[in-house]
Amino acid sequence: MKRLTRLALASLAFCGLVATAQAETLRIATEGAYPPFNYVDSKNQLHGFDVDIANALCAKLKVECTLVAQDWDGIIPALLAKKYDAVVASMVITEERQKKVAFTDRYYRTRLAVAVAKGSELKDTRPESFKGLVVGAQSATTQGMYAEDIYGAAGAEVKLYPSQDEANADLATGRLDALVHDKFPLLDWLAKDGNDCCVLLGDIQGTDDEVAIAVRQEDNALRERLNKALAEMVADGTYKQIASRYFPFDIY
Repeated sequence: MKRLTRLALASLAFCGLVATAQAETLRIATEGAYPPFNYVDSKNQLHGFDVDIANALCAKLKVECTLVAQDWDGIIPALLAKKYDAVVASMVITEERQKKVAFTDRYYRTRLAVAVAKGSELKDTRPESFKGLVVGAQSATTQGMYAEDIYGAAGAEVKLYPSQDEANADLATGRLDALVHDKFPLLDWLAKDGNDCCVLLGDIQGTDDEVAIAVRQEDNALRERLNKALAEMVADGTYKQIASRYFPFDIY
């Protein structure tokens, strides 16, 4: 009996060690198609502001970080299916998303903006200016919803794309009259690939939003740990150091 008890205790201890080891790995998803926040290089490695924030959070939490790229349309369903533990992918907090997932405190603020082809006759971002025009945006995003709800309602034809790269390409080739996008990645694209064809028309006033990390609603303990780590990163300068690699202005 004593031997059996010792074996049972040893088995429980082993299981406890395995559980601890598993708990020390945090699986995080990002999109990989949203520069400069997240993108994949020629060697299929993830980079960007979101990726650096995720790695810094894991360092603060003293856990091993496993990062995976996930298409945007499936990013919340895969989180709910427990394919990973958190999403660090520039996800804006919305009421609709809060019905499905829980969000941490923000890790940056953003707003929407519009880009057009050089030589466009558009002068402002008011909805009535887009009547009869073709406006593009990425599907299942805040910019996609805005384009449909506001510009579509004002008489624009709205085209939605699976990825931002596809939307950008159609503006560059003249298939779109305008493109609605988050301002910071839009500026990044215009400064690089879109510089020859397109320009910023302007910000869309009143669209300021907070971006946060998404976790499953039942994972409140993880959400609180991430909030604590985020606060520490802001306080000790880690956040500012990361942000300065990508932006010459404050996005927090």
